[in-house]
Formats: sequence, structure tokens, C-alpha cells
Amino acid sequence: MKKALGVFLLASLGLHAMGQIVQRERPAEWKNLTEGGRFMDRILPMPNGKTGHGLWGTAEVQNRFIDNGLEQSGMSFWGGNILKDAKGTYHLFVAGWPENSPRGHMFWSNSTVYHAVCDNPIGPFRVIGSVGKGHNPEAYPLEDGRIIVYVIDGYYIADSLNSPVWTYGKFQFDPRDRKIIEGLSNLTFTRRQDGSFLMVCRGGGIWISRDGLSTWEQISDHRVYPPIDGRFEDPVVWRDSLQYNLIVNDWLGRIAYYERSLDGLHWIVEPGEAYMPGCSVHPDGQVENWFKYERPKIRQDQQGRACQINFAVIDTIKWEDHPNDRHSSKNISIPLNPGLLMDVTNTTPITNKTKHISLLIKGEEGFNPQKDLDLSSLRFGSYQEVDYGRGAKVTLVKKQGNDLLLTFPMKGTGIDRKEWAPKLIGRKKAEAGGTMVFGYARRHDIDYEPMILSARRPVVDSLTQKVSVEIKNYGIKASQPVEVEVIAGNRSLGKMPLTTLKPYQTYTLKMDATATKESPFIVRFLLHGKVFDENQFM
Repeated sequence: MKKALGVFLLASLGLHAMGQIVQRERPAEWKNLTEGGRFMDRILPMPNGKTGHGLWGTAEVQNRFIDNGLEQSGMSFWGGNILKDAKGTYHLFVAGWPENSPRGHMFWSNSTVYHAVCDNPIGPFRVIGSVGKGHNPEAYPLEDGRIIVYVIDGYYIADSLNSPVWTYGKFQFDPRDRKIIEGLSNLTFTRRQDGSFLMVCRGGGIWISRDGLSTWEQISDHRVYPPIDGRFEDPVVWRDSLQYNLIVNDWLGRIAYYERSLDGLHWIVEPGEAYMPGCSVHPDGQVENWFKYERPKIRQDQQGRACQINFAVIDTIKWEDHPNDRHSSKNISIPLNPGLLMDVTNTTPITNKTKHISLLIKGEEGFNPQKDLDLSSLRFGSYQEVDYGRGAKVTLVKKQGNDLLLTFPMKGTGIDRKEWAPKLIGRKKAEAGGTMVFGYARRHDIDYEPMILSARRPVVDSLTQKVSVEIKNYGIKASQPVEVEVIAGNRSLGKMPLTTLKPYQTYTLKMDATATKESPFIVRFLLHGKVFDENQFM
């Protein structure tokens, strides 16, 4: 699979003249990544399907599975994610328009959101109705069972997935004195532990809504994407049982990045590509060489793990897809390796004085860790070590029911107090398929519901020039008492104690200090005398 992807990537370099690529040089250290270090290594071959003859599309996609995802004669489709109902039916909400529409693919702004279903998550999906006009849909269920289908500039809501009636509405947004980065389009959503929702906008801003329908409030003051001059689009966010996950695509450099977060606000970028052209591979190694892979959407299993990725794909440059020609677009489904279920079992905090770390790998249907794992291949530790083939090796093995308890030396893991999800990479035994295995482990000494305090821009009284600042707790549990420091320009206005705030509680601190309204402000939060977060207002 890696060879096929590499061949296609080299072939794509000739497309510079089309204005679609500025080939971004990969970091040199990416050459040293081990299998499993990239998110893309989780992409599995597409299940065998039905092929056709005389299909639309370039020669590079004539070998495609026409029963994968959603493909329908005379129609172009784009984007869309899958939800499963209680009866086991899979529902895909996808944008589409007639292929013979004026302006071809550029007719996308007049697209309709279609509702398609299938008895399995791969396809073929069958259109059974429409929701309404709109583009780039993403569907998610509310706590009360109603379904939201977001579209650019609005949303539709219905009582259930099978509702014949969808009502259009518009979200309300409160940027909270922060700049909205690149506007509010191509939004992506995930549920938090308390039933509230986190949203990432196209520009990389983080927003919170108490229920996924009420006002979205911005809590970030900068984009959370990789620190490069990228042209980012198509973010997709999801939360599993351990952490938040995010994929975003630099469409100009044609590199998609994978990020992880403990709280949904502060992110780390793992090395390697999340996906790239040519990632749709058949079991026999053939590649469906789609020109563009966009609008990725993630389907999660019952444990919350990413188990499938869907793409909108097109066989040529969008503006070369004309009405009544041989070009078009569709939705494809690709399974993902979901990873292992794992827990660190150390009951005392892990520090630099810790000698060993115990890791419990859980058995599940189709996987017996006691028989299937090649123990000599396993490497455990921080992603910064394990992604490059380093990390600790197994020193002790113990069976525990259907699970397997492994012991690793602390030395060489690279694990510190900030590593909330230590990583394992290895392989199954040859007789179990020899495939790559990976997983992220939960630690007992990590708070997976961390404090999130967020300030509005400090307010200067027009008469006294005294400063006040409103602070809100966006964490899902009560915050700890902290100190708040306000800096105006280069001058500290002092520190004030902030008492415990309940989730979503707001409190206004009034300072016995003066500033000007034009000052650039920084609001810092200090815990035990150390800065743990800050908000900047220019």
C-alpha cells in the first residue's frame, strides 16, 4: 500500500501548472517514522466490491468499486457523514446536484442535502429523500434524540433520522471579543462528556455550545492548526473515550495533519500525513487514484474509536468537471484500524522516579491479545518516541482473564506528566495476520476533565479607567481556585484571586488598577503560582 501511495504522489507532482499544488516539503524526520506513526497507517483496504465498465471518470478511477459509498448515474455528490440508528441502519447525509447542472461542479453552491441509507456502513448507499438546500453537511444527534444537519450558513433539525420534515434554522455565534478566523463555514462538531458540544470552524477556532443548538461561544484566540503557512480547510473533529482528535487538510500543500487534545482547546500535532491522494486501495493492492480527497468524515465504533473515514472524491480539477461530460464526484467509504483498548494500571502518579509502567491490553471480539500479539515488536511510550520506532520494550507478561498485562521499564518511554495518552505500536503475529497494531492508553493519574477558564476582553471604565474582566468556566466540572493576572501593553496590572466556578458559571473581577481602552491585553491564569493558560486580546 505504501508503494502505491508513493507512486501516485510522485505522479501528482506534474500538476503544479494547474494551480492545485505547491508541493510542501515534508519535515526531514518524517522519513524515520515507523509504521503506525502516521494516522494514514490506520487506513485499511476497501472491502471488495462491484466494478463496472464504461464508467465516468479518468482512466485512474475506472477500476473503482461502484458500490462503495454513494455513486448514482447522473448525479454528483460531495461530503457527508454517517449516523447509525437503533435498528442498525446507516444514514448518510450528503450534498449533491445533477451532473448536467450549469457550471458543472461549480454548481455546488446550489446543491441539495440528500438522505441516503444502507444496511452496512460501506455501501452502496441509496438516496431516499432530501433534507433541503445546502452544502458541506455534517449531522449529529442532540441529547434529546433530535438530529442536526449542519450546512454552510445554517442547519436543519428533525425529531429523528427518519423524519420526513426538516426545519431550517441558523446558529447564533458569540466570538467573545475574539477575531473569527477565516469566517464561520465548514464547521465540524463533537460531543463532550457532559453532553455539551465542541465545534471547530474552518479557520481553526474552538467554540462551545451547551447543547449543540444554543449559542456557540468562542474560547480560542488563535487557530489550533499546525504552525505553518498552510491553506487549511475541511477540519473534522471527534472525541473518543480518551481524547479529542482532529484532522485538517492543507489543500495547497496537499498534506493533511492529525492532531490530538486533552481538553479540545490545546492541541499537539502528531508527525506524518493523516491521508493523501491514493489512500483508497483495494485488497489486491490496486489504487483508486482520485485527484482530490476532501471533506473527510469519521465514523466511530461503540467505544468511540475511529473505525471508518469517508471522503468526497473527484477525478479531476473541480472547474474541469463540466455538465454532461465524463467527470463527476462521489462519496467513498474506507475502513480504519480502530486501535487497541488499553489502560495504564499504575495506581501511583507516574514521575521520573517511576521504575516500571504496567499496561493492560483488553481482549475483544476478534482479538485475543494473549495469542495475537507479537510481543517482541511492541514499543510503548510517548508518541514522540514510539512514532519513530523508539520507546520501551516488554519485560514482563501476565495473563489476566481475557486481557494481557504487560510491564515496561519507565526508562526510554519519554513519558512525562504532560503525556496524557501514552502510545503503543507493534504488530500481530504472522499467524494472526501480521498487521500493525496501535493504541493510546488511559492513565489513572491524569485528569481527563481539565479546567478550562476563558476571559472576555478586559473592560476599561470610561470615567475611572478602572479595569474589570469577565471570566467563564467552560470545563465540565468545577474549576480550582486560581490567580488571574491582567497585562495591559507591557505592564502588569496585578493579580487577583478567582474562586471556584461551577461549569459555565461567569464571574467578573474588578481590579484596582487603570489602563486605556486601546491597550492590547493578556489575561493569564495561574495555578500554584505557574501560568497554565492565557488569553490574548490585540
